Order: sequence, then C-alpha cells, then structure tokens
Amino acid sequence: MANKREFKKYVDALGASACDEMMYAYHTVEGADKNAIAKAIEKVLLATNKARMNANIFFDRGVKAFEDHKAYAKAKEAFFKALFEKVSNEFTEEVNAALKDFNAALPAEEKEKNKAAVAE
Repeated sequence: MANKREFKKYVDALGASACDEMMYAYHTVEGADKNAIAKAIEKVLLATNKARMNANIFFDRGVKAFEDHKAYAKAKEAFFKALFEKVSNEFTEEVNAALKDFNAALPAEEKEKNKAAVAE
C-alpha cells in the first residue's frame, strides 16, 4: 500500500463492494438463508472497521532514538510496511471467511448460475 489514506480507501471499497453483492442477493435470491447472509454482511463490516482502526497505529519512536534521520526513516518505513501487510492479510482472511458463509447461504441453483456466468 502506498499510504494510510490509500489503504483505508482500498478497505472501504472492497468492503462496500462485498456488502453490496451480499445485500443484492439478500433481497433478490429466492431460497437464500437471509440470516446467514446478514451475518456475513456483519462480518465484512466488522472486518472493514477493524482494518481501518488498525491502520491508525503510529510509529512510536522519534528521530532522537536513532543515529540519524536516514536510520529513522528506514525503521519507520519497515514498521509501516509490516503493519499494513499484517492488517491487509487479516482483512483479506476475514472477508474470505464471510464470503464462504455467504456462498453457503445461497441455494444450489443460484451457485450454478454464478458458475455459468463466470465461465462465460
């Protein structure tokens, strides 16, 4: 990720897109388990909120804790790279788990339609 702002935009966009698709299915797919879809939507919203909050962590060491500004900048960059990678991986895992729950809530005929649409 480029920076905190871009990361948050990415998380918001991915979470909103997943929730939109789930809400569409909730309202239009006959035979879908609406309770399971609602829980999957909740999981996506919680994952989005958690990722945004975890992205607000600050580097807690100042320039004076390092030999020079270059060492400080290098340590700060490494810290944020590791942080965003960890937060992004957790977010992806949580959204994927919610998508599995969502897919399990769909009736078999809807899953077949989706597979056929993807194959085209």
